[in-house]
Amino acid sequence: MYDLKICGGTVVDGTGAPRFVGDVAVTDGRIVAVGESVDGEAREVIDATGLIVTPGFVDIHTHYDGQATWDPTLDPSASHGVTTVVAGNCGVGFAPVHPGDETRLVELMEGVEDIPGTALHEGIQWEWETFPEYMDALARREFGLDVAVFLPHAPLRLYVMGERGERNEDATADDIAAMAEHVRAAIEAGAVGFSTSRSLNHKTLDGELVPGTFAGFDELAGLVQAMMDAGGGLFEVVPTGETGADADQILGEIKLMAEVSRATGAEVTLLLIQALGAPDLWREQLAAIAQENGAGAKLIPQVAARAGGMLLGVASYHGLMRRPTYRRLEDSLTHDELMAALQEPAVKAAILAETDLPADPHRQFEALCDSTPFMFDRMFPLDAALDYEPTEECSVAGIAAATGRDPYEVLYDELAAGHFLLGAFTNYAQASGEPLREMITHPDTVMGLSDGGAHVKMICDASAPTYLLTHWARDRSRGERIPLEVVVQKQAAGTAAAVGLTDRGTIEVGKRADLNVIDFDRLALGAPRSVPDLPAGGRRILQDATGYVATIVDGVVVRRADADTGARPGRLVRVAR
Repeated sequence: MYDLKICGGTVVDGTGAPRFVGDVAVTDGRIVAVGESVDGEAREVIDATGLIVTPGFVDIHTHYDGQATWDPTLDPSASHGVTTVVAGNCGVGFAPVHPGDETRLVELMEGVEDIPGTALHEGIQWEWETFPEYMDALARREFGLDVAVFLPHAPLRLYVMGERGERNEDATADDIAAMAEHVRAAIEAGAVGFSTSRSLNHKTLDGELVPGTFAGFDELAGLVQAMMDAGGGLFEVVPTGETGADADQILGEIKLMAEVSRATGAEVTLLLIQALGAPDLWREQLAAIAQENGAGAKLIPQVAARAGGMLLGVASYHGLMRRPTYRRLEDSLTHDELMAALQEPAVKAAILAETDLPADPHRQFEALCDSTPFMFDRMFPLDAALDYEPTEECSVAGIAAATGRDPYEVLYDELAAGHFLLGAFTNYAQASGEPLREMITHPDTVMGLSDGGAHVKMICDASAPTYLLTHWARDRSRGERIPLEVVVQKQAAGTAAAVGLTDRGTIEVGKRADLNVIDFDRLALGAPRSVPDLPAGGRRILQDATGYVATIVDGVVVRRADADTGARPGRLVRVAR
């Protein structure tokens, strides 16, 4: 008598092998039988005829560090077939922390990852000081999916070095030794690895670069070596110059990470995007990574599923939000009242006639959508088709040219209608061929960059697993598709292996019963929507999906017919070494 049996589904097992029609049986949270026909009865049977059965998806780039302390569901990832998330990326998080320094970490996370500080202040229940104590706090909670964590560099530097760490002063040998002890303790407690940010875009609310941005080889190698001495793990890096502004700088970062990898034996995953300023540089980066790996490094490029940047909207950020009339209305009205006010002709005329107020340094993300004309050819209204691979005539500039309107008026009308617009600032350069498809299918890359739980007012890329299935494997019409077997392998077995979670990611006997049963023909993404459901009434963007017949974690159905069942089998994952 099995606990669960999934019958007659098209099994895409995550290994990359061809799909087949068969059964999957589960007992005590483990897969115990897989085949064309599995004999035996079960306490629960799911008829998967005409459906696909996949492993649960493993999202290795999220920022649920705070949300995991108050939210057992962990949406938006939960709605998209994800059964394991990894937090603590980009070198930011909430541990270790000296009592009294909590606000500094909240402001750091708010500045870098655009999570409302009010939500973090109200939602987080601080029950820890050290990183193992933070992990213990998560271990006391139950979730709808599993949670694993990196130890982040920035809070570690603040904890050990204080203001010197905050000012990005060089770490001394004693500093490195002290930080290394914390790294060892975190890895021994089961952390998946260590993360850092070297991005010049990652700043605190006060505009200061995050601690660790300029860490040198000695500091990085010393901390990564401590990780390896404690049993191993993955070193996750947001590299300097990831916007593509300086090719030499970016290629130099690859060389530095390769040196750290060779010196320590560690695997290093670093973010890889196609940038507007250098649309073909990603190919040079992949070539450089291949060369370094050929010389003994272990570099893993981490790529995104779709064109990115931000979603522009009234509940997000946009190029009219610094107009005096708009700012006055935004500061004095509720969201619904603001949307009603934007329908008034006099309000529209006033906003379009005004010039921007000076930038507020504490609203740093406004700078990303400055109302300058060069951006209009990169802004695309997200209509019912949800086209994340649009053509230029679909842009605000293209619509303006076709209709004889000013681009600002086109932008205003889309905002007033309650629509989101895609600001495609990365991974979008059609003249360069098919960069995303090539990056996704490259044998050295791993899927990431969903930022689940972060940038909650400007993206919902946690829906990437569904997008990979629908767009890349099924619907794409303006280019070559990606085989379903490859898409599943990339976001299940590939991601699980990258962070050392070898017990999941494929449908094989002995593996964890983390599974999806999906109506592939009916699978669809919903339009982004803004909801005020964070602590303290903070708003975030969610993007629903339809077509997930069942999502199973540890053998338990946690979502059925696209709805949460209330089951909470998910736990903190401690990597055993």
